[in-house]
Amino acid sequence: MYSYVFLSIAAVSVISLIGVFLLSLNGNALQKYVSVFISLAVGALLGDAFIHLIPEALENSENASATSILIVVGILSFFVLEKILHWHHHGEDISEEHIHPVGKLVLLSDVLHNFIDGIIIAASFTVSIPVGIATTIAVILHEIPQEIGDFAVLLHAGYTKAKAIAFNFFSALSAFLGAGMFFFFDSFSEVVALVFVPIAAGGFVYIAVADLIPELHKTKHIQQSVYQFIALLLGLGAMVGLIFLE
Repeated sequence: MYSYVFLSIAAVSVISLIGVFLLSLNGNALQKYVSVFISLAVGALLGDAFIHLIPEALENSENASATSILIVVGILSFFVLEKILHWHHHGEDISEEHIHPVGKLVLLSDVLHNFIDGIIIAASFTVSIPVGIATTIAVILHEIPQEIGDFAVLLHAGYTKAKAIAFNFFSALSAFLGAGMFFFFDSFSEVVALVFVPIAAGGFVYIAVADLIPELHKTKHIQQSVYQFIALLLGLGAMVGLIFLE
């Protein structure tokens, strides 16, 4: 069973990396349509939060009010974290290369999300191998639109393509840590379901609403705005489609 879990998580990491790598090959097109890919990220983040993570958190919780509070804690935690990053950002020497705080927030949310994915994959294989494989496929389909959007956000934040690819890959490795924690601590999956999932959902909502959507409003051209809205719907639609695979 452990080998199935390891191979499944490796497949999720590599497939996400390949998708981002292929996208990065055409740099001019990516820069031209970066706001469209950011829109895709908005749809994926909001869809993941409201269609998957929050319902899952409420289903596993015996106290809906406590879960709602944890969602708000997630939103406020990312707000405070971004404030700290902004203070650090403005306190740096002006000659240094600056990275917009939203890039670091996206990386943090990716680490947390992939960590949870690792736990979910490990837990599914304890049920049966077919369930584990089905869950892995669902995670892969889930990761592709989100990783593409996140990659665009990292470029927008100031990372080079090489660093964006590398950081995306290293954040994916946190899934192995999540699976390891699941196997070493039997009760850890319950803590994740009750605490970390709603906090992650709040973080996703914050990044989408507070950081990314305001960036999209900077586009004034009608045609580009239409493309953004379509991409947002595609990201959201991908999350809706995953309902039928669960």
